[in-house]
Amino acid sequence: MSVLVVSEHNVRALLAMDECIEAMDDVLRSLARGELHQPLRFLTRPPNAENLMGFMPAHRSGEDSVWSLKEIVIAPGNPGRGLDAHQGAVLLHDGKTGELRALLNASPITEIRTAAVSAVATRALARPDARVVAILGAGVQARSHAEAMSAVLDDAEIRTWSRGDGGTPEEVLRGADVVCTCTSAREPILRRDWLGAGTHVNAVGSSIPTTRELDTETMVAASLFVDRRESTLNESGDLLLAGLGEEHIRAELGEVLAGAHPGRADDGELTVFKSLGLAVEDLAAAELIVRKAREQGIGTEVRF
Repeated sequence: MSVLVVSEHNVRALLAMDECIEAMDDVLRSLARGELHQPLRFLTRPPNAENLMGFMPAHRSGEDSVWSLKEIVIAPGNPGRGLDAHQGAVLLHDGKTGELRALLNASPITEIRTAAVSAVATRALARPDARVVAILGAGVQARSHAEAMSAVLDDAEIRTWSRGDGGTPEEVLRGADVVCTCTSAREPILRRDWLGAGTHVNAVGSSIPTTRELDTETMVAASLFVDRRESTLNESGDLLLAGLGEEHIRAELGEVLAGAHPGRADDGELTVFKSLGLAVEDLAAAELIVRKAREQGIGTEVRF
């Protein structure tokens, strides 16, 4: 048995944003149709440790069945070291035999597919004339989201704000059609009264129940769309700390894409897409990379 190993450099070279956006669109539709198995992720943090480790499995049945697992260490101190806060690997196993087929660097997969999903949400939920984008944050997700928003919005005007700029993001939010929150904030950095009518928000930075980026007023006022209901109800501080429950969720993004929900109701509606990140997204990105790597002879085959 051989395993294809794909390095960080090669993952970046192979996972083009425009292709990843379409792969995320496809896999979220498949999820909405019940074609994929998507359990909750498992997180573990030793007592008093700075870092935590997450395990994100997924499965697709059928003729080309596959298991995937992303194992990821989240190290909040890494940006100060010049490193991505997400470090780990995505593994692909043959769905029938269980044999390991590929091992890929997870950092660029997480970076690119997360922004690609926000692009899919923006394409589905933002106003058709949306152009001005405010991105809050200065890390890898902020940079990736700038690329993703430019890929789906015509003549996009990208504005950015980070804590290092000082003050609040109010100025860059004024007049924004689309907002992407890509921060490590533990308390809200975005207030409802800074958002104009018809704004679409991609809330990306918080992925645990004890932190949030959006204030309660924003969450209460918004039509909320999510990547997965179960994940949101168990993992989203933006929802839980606002005192909201399942009844506040309008639909999963895949349901909108598949035509089971109409999405935005009118041009004045405030929409929020709460992104937590799903293992099926890693599976789809990894399969795209492996297919292209084998077509182009990229990566290293290792006897295992």
